[in-house]
Amino acid sequence: MRSSNKRSRNKNNRNRSNSVGNVVNRVFDSSGPEGKVRGTPQQIIDKYNQLARDAQLSNDRVNAENFQQHAEHYMRLLSEAQREQDARREQQERENRERQAQRDADRAARSEQDQPGDDPASAPQPDVIDTSAEDTADSNLVETPEAKAEEKPKKPRAPRKPRKKAEPQDSAAEPAAEAPTPDAAE
Repeated sequence: MRSSNKRSRNKNNRNRSNSVGNVVNRVFDSSGPEGKVRGTPQQIIDKYNQLARDAQLSNDRVNAENFQQHAEHYMRLLSEAQREQDARREQQERENRERQAQRDADRAARSEQDQPGDDPASAPQPDVIDTSAEDTADSNLVETPEAKAEEKPKKPRAPRKPRKKAEPQDSAAEPAAEAPTPDAAE
């Protein structure tokens, strides 16, 4: 059987760690003089300010002051949460700027190290090997099919013979040729 005590402890720990950053959007149940008011801190502030105005219009100074105090409590909660969020945001921005500056410094250091080797003019050039000598048998180079093909001169190709026009050998085409033309019939 599970202990319900363990489950409630985990729930409390979760709420405590999340409560500071989530106050702005968190829904509260406020037990005020007129009953419960439910909503985010800004909604509760608006509701208590409206109740305070209504109490002032009905000449109830005690309830008006009470509603204003309730609104002030939630205003303090909201302003503190917003101040903490702003401080956290500024801290994150500062850390991001420091990280970016460090990345830029690392890139600059790497580019300074790589710069002399990146210039092709300053790189050592390979020795030129004379392959035109006939004693290639002594070299360590392997002969490729492309090299063999270059050594053999190509024979010029003979011109093509013109093609003869194909004559129709169809038996149906011959009687059409023998048919009289309209001029011959007249």
